[in-house]
Amino acid sequence: ASQAEEAGPTPVSCLFYLSAIYNIHRCISLILCGSLLILIYNKLNMNLINIIDSNTYSIITKLMSNNVTAVMIFISYLGSAVVLICLTIALIILLKNKRDAKFITSNLVIVFLLNKILKLIIARPRPSVLRLVYEEGYSFPSGHAMVSMGFYGFLIYLAYKNIKNKKIKIPLIIFLSILILLIGVSRIYLGVHYATDIIGGFLIAIIYLILFIKFLYKNKKIK
Repeated sequence: ASQAEEAGPTPVSCLFYLSAIYNIHRCISLILCGSLLILIYNKLNMNLINIIDSNTYSIITKLMSNNVTAVMIFISYLGSAVVLICLTIALIILLKNKRDAKFITSNLVIVFLLNKILKLIIARPRPSVLRLVYEEGYSFPSGHAMVSMGFYGFLIYLAYKNIKNKKIKIPLIIFLSILILLIGVSRIYLGVHYATDIIGGFLIAIIYLILFIKFLYKNKKIK
């Protein structure tokens, strides 16, 4: 037994790890290519984008009041790194399916890093409007929108796949779906993102999730 342990990883386990790395690389490459296309589209259609951004901001800020602002700050906080990391730790502890727990963790790390890379590539400044909270860094794609869609969206998929009781599954899926949308709206309301930052973040995260689930989560070789 000790000789087998000293022998190190087997060729089969190495193949599994290489397959996982290859799939992650393929997912990230496809998402980066798609994001580049979005960037090109943005450059060619700035008038349309400005109309969408300004009109959406005007509509949402008509609701502005002290009470609404407090609610929006709270909703926005549910998409913050602190909350998502705490939820991930709680799920790691509580979930019996440790494979799902590992994928929840890796999913959060990947979508977070991907968002940071895209922000640096696109380098869109934040809106020059009234900001109700302090934020720094670039604007597109919205980190809260993209990471929340990636994190809570994956939880929606797991709930749909694993929860058999419809009285629990359906309300949970509806709640998480509304939460994702409200997090996006909150970022526009608080003046830290354009509407197109939110839309772009959602779309990129949906594409990412499809690839993540297809090439990584459904890959039975990855334990």
